Amino acid sequence: MEIIGIMSGTSLDGCDIAHVKFKTENSQDTFELLNAHTYNYNNRLKHKLKTAPLLSSMDLLILDKELGFFFGESVNDFIKVKNIDKKQIRAVSSHGHTVFHQPNLKITHQIGCGISISNKTKINTINDFRSKDVLAGGQGAPLVPIGDFGLFYNYAKAFLNIGGFANISFKKEKISAFDICPGNLPLNKIVSKINLAYDNKGDIAKKGKLDSDLLVKLNSLEFYKKNGPKSLGTEWLESFFMPLIEANKDIPSVLSTVCEHISTKISEAINENEIEKILITGGGAKNEHLIKLIKEKVNCDVIIPNEDLIDFKEAIIFAYMGYLFIHNRTNCLASVTGAKKDLIGGTEHKWN
Repeated sequence: MEIIGIMSGTSLDGCDIAHVKFKTENSQDTFELLNAHTYNYNNRLKHKLKTAPLLSSMDLLILDKELGFFFGESVNDFIKVKNIDKKQIRAVSSHGHTVFHQPNLKITHQIGCGISISNKTKINTINDFRSKDVLAGGQGAPLVPIGDFGLFYNYAKAFLNIGGFANISFKKEKISAFDICPGNLPLNKIVSKINLAYDNKGDIAKKGKLDSDLLVKLNSLEFYKKNGPKSLGTEWLESFFMPLIEANKDIPSVLSTVCEHISTKISEAINENEIEKILITGGGAKNEHLIKLIKEKVNCDVIIPNEDLIDFKEAIIFAYMGYLFIHNRTNCLASVTGAKKDLIGGTEHKWN
């Protein structure tokens, strides 16, 4: 079965599209990444997504449709450019773009209207993977562990994704996973003040001087005292994390300190759970300074895969979640999210 997966992360680095073929033999799932591409957001759409939590209800509804059509148009272009046989595509499976995530209020909201994607592509579309889990008492996150252990079992026994936030998954008696700390999101926000999208390879952070007082404040945030399952959202970042760093105008120093904080929290999660080998993906895997700091602090083998896997692992996994949905198989794990039971998350919008 061939499925197109779409992932739009909180770091706003674009819409990742992965064309994936799945096969199940002897109860074991395998995949082949056939095509992949990232479609960047133009400045206007990026600004709208960045300010989406502040929009009126009507404007958010309009943006939901606009983003859905953007996803649909991107898929159509992807199919044309990659010369894909559209008849072979069983479904588009889209994560959407998270605007609100407060599971304690039973709220998680991803925009990028599934009906709009289906209407634009003329392909059945599956989306809204998190809502059912949140309503069942779960965090609605992280969702990727089902794919980590369903597809990437040959790579490692633990998985770290450094996207807008950093999350980890590992398996002992059961699969465990949780958000660790912020990732690229605050780093990108800091360098946006000097008109950069990101700190390439962490070169600016590498030149900065560590702010010990700030580091203590970041490491002492209340979130880090909680046990998993736990998840982070942009609301937490804006309320608790960013106010601590925004007063400091020394950008290299702030970047250096935030990288030290991220590497500290990640290494604590790895070492406390006695992980021996970990696969790191997401945009943060390209931050050479951050990866160096993590390697210095952990007692395990760190694997950085090829660029396709770094960039498109989450899009592959959301395609896989659609594959599981179609086969009426669990794609949300209670042991990870804290929900009352394992669930089949998602809603399918059928074109015909």
